Amino acid sequence: MGKRAIVIGAGFGGIASALRTRAKGYEVLLLDRCPQLGGRAQVFERNGYRHDAGPTVITAPFLFEELFSLYSKCLKDYVQLVPLNPWYRFRFPDGSYFNYGGTVEDTLAEIERFSPPDRNGYLNLVAESKQIFQVGFERLSDMPFHNFSTMVGLVPELISLGTHRTVWQLVTKHIRHPWLQRAFSVSPLLVGGNPFDTTCIYSLIHYLERKWGVLFAMGGTGALVKALGTLMTEAGIKIQLNTTVERILTEQGAATGVALSDGKKLRADLVISDVDPAFLYSKMLDRTPAVSRLKLKAAHYSMGLFVLYFGTTRKYDDVAHHTIWFGDRYRELLKDIFYRQHLAKDFSLYVHRPTATDASFAPPGCDSWYALAPVPNLQSGTDWNTIAEEYGNSILKALEETMMPGLRECVTERFHMTPRDFQERYLSVHGAGFSVAPIFRQSAWFRFHNRSEGIRNLYLVGAGTHPGAGLPGVITSAKVVDRLIHPLTNGRQEHDPRDAQDFEEERQELLVR
Repeated sequence: MGKRAIVIGAGFGGIASALRTRAKGYEVLLLDRCPQLGGRAQVFERNGYRHDAGPTVITAPFLFEELFSLYSKCLKDYVQLVPLNPWYRFRFPDGSYFNYGGTVEDTLAEIERFSPPDRNGYLNLVAESKQIFQVGFERLSDMPFHNFSTMVGLVPELISLGTHRTVWQLVTKHIRHPWLQRAFSVSPLLVGGNPFDTTCIYSLIHYLERKWGVLFAMGGTGALVKALGTLMTEAGIKIQLNTTVERILTEQGAATGVALSDGKKLRADLVISDVDPAFLYSKMLDRTPAVSRLKLKAAHYSMGLFVLYFGTTRKYDDVAHHTIWFGDRYRELLKDIFYRQHLAKDFSLYVHRPTATDASFAPPGCDSWYALAPVPNLQSGTDWNTIAEEYGNSILKALEETMMPGLRECVTERFHMTPRDFQERYLSVHGAGFSVAPIFRQSAWFRFHNRSEGIRNLYLVGAGTHPGAGLPGVITSAKVVDRLIHPLTNGRQEHDPRDAQDFEEERQELLVR
């Protein structure tokens, strides 16, 4: 029998890791507690209405193409990706709209309507974003950061890029119009960060979108998950759903398998976790490594998410595929969400209308929707059991009064998810939507490492690990682990002598700290 790897969690990070590890020659078993593959990318279907539960935006298709190419296959033979235009429509409190996407000329024409002086500012923003992208994404995103010396060696370059600045500071350096400042600074919220304190390294998203565009999988993100599931089956990966891993088994400082909630124990030569690292280190190990304990103690978590799913018995053809709907407040609302832990009566929304591109998401003549509101995580003490219905009503009322007339009369198949659901279904600590927040002190070496801090043969992927949340981030986390796991030769693992050196370096760093 060959070497065996167990992957815990079938989100995109876990799926990508399973495929990459299988390609190295391991027997791979993928376990997940959900009834479907995809982690947070579950699919809900109700009476002809389909809803992608989680991510809907695809911005780096080559990351998926790489997974299929591992097996000499093509992504396009499994799922169709189509470009969107606009990528996003921003709706501002005064009722004005800004369509973002298409060519640079398209965007400049839209900027001209708002603020002609910001044309050059936008070009300068994209140029600076490209510089950050070339370092932060192309060079560093798939680099292991478990050694502090790696981080120290990059400090001069990071300083030269000005990554100590926030996304808001970078955007407002180039853009003057207040509505456009909001539009071009909102991207950190898509990965769990507050634009006013998220390191501007995440501004690389501007160039990432400009380089590959914003795409949509026909059939939804669920169709992409299904395609990856087919690929895993063809590759010989074993998949076991509706299965909860209770803890990681360890012997003499090394992971040796997992214990399931039904008492069964499964042995493995290595374990890859796509579990929220905060949950993994606080609940699933007999001993939490010292560095992990320090990170848990100091952790600042992302916001929570309230997601309202519904159908309409009529179509709203003038509503774009993706709409960012801004409420009156911006900075102060984000303070309420991230720092005051206060659920305010006002909100901003991400509104998803997949039927704008794919009519199969709803019955004929109907639309499928979700409206997502960033909210405080469960550290706020919010009792979602008592207020969720009312909160959803307020969202429908706001949408009806601004861009969807007659909405409440035609709503059908309505349901919601709250931070409580994220905690219970996905084991997300405090119900955080994106694990720990992407602030500077929780990036690179300071984020949870992709190779476990102190436990051999245990690896981590997903939103809470380097490089971070969002589909490009979690899939790239699997590339980091791919660099750390050595391929098998004749069923035996090729050991790299640097492994022992790396662990000794980590031990010495702990002693210094």
